Amino acid sequence: MNGYSIPKATLGRLPQYLQYLRGLPQSDGSTISATAIAKGLSLGEVQVRKDLAAVSGAGKPKIGYVTDDLIKNLENRLGCNQLTSAVLVGAGKLGRALLDYDGFEEYGVKIIAAFDCNEQVLQMGRTSKEILPINTLDTFCTEHDVRLGIITVGQGSAQQVCDQMLECGITAIWNFAPCGLKVPNGILLKQENLALSLAYLKNQLCN
Repeated sequence: MNGYSIPKATLGRLPQYLQYLRGLPQSDGSTISATAIAKGLSLGEVQVRKDLAAVSGAGKPKIGYVTDDLIKNLENRLGCNQLTSAVLVGAGKLGRALLDYDGFEEYGVKIIAAFDCNEQVLQMGRTSKEILPINTLDTFCTEHDVRLGIITVGQGSAQQVCDQMLECGITAIWNFAPCGLKVPNGILLKQENLALSLAYLKNQLCN
């Protein structure tokens, strides 16, 4: 199933399906329908069927999918069984929280180190992983074949950090800085704006 391209929107929903299926009661050989998944995740049934067909084919009529097989297909498509190394730049409170979070490994990503230019941050003591000077980023990424970077610096230095990551050979970036970044074609960029997400929830409460 990995031999062809899957739409970006579908890929974005695959971790949601995987998390839901992993949270179901364990039962070897049990099955689940696209209808049940759609209901459990409050998604459209047609959309769920299309998404799952892209990674696991069509479910069997009146039976659906074998849950364990569907989980394996999702894990394989998301690369959960092969860890991808990532680095983080900006070891402040948010950066350290992400650095110490082990849940990423369940989805095939391991943050192996953080980098910062603030001497006070570097001297604060280690978390569970190393915090290194930013001027060692290039060498570190080369030695560890890092292709994924996470930006948790302020808005003013985010583009500079992004450019530095690209020079280090990083080709996928997860940006938490509250600003847009300019990247060349072919570079994967995921923008995460926590303030906008919180504002969305607040507005939903007010409706």
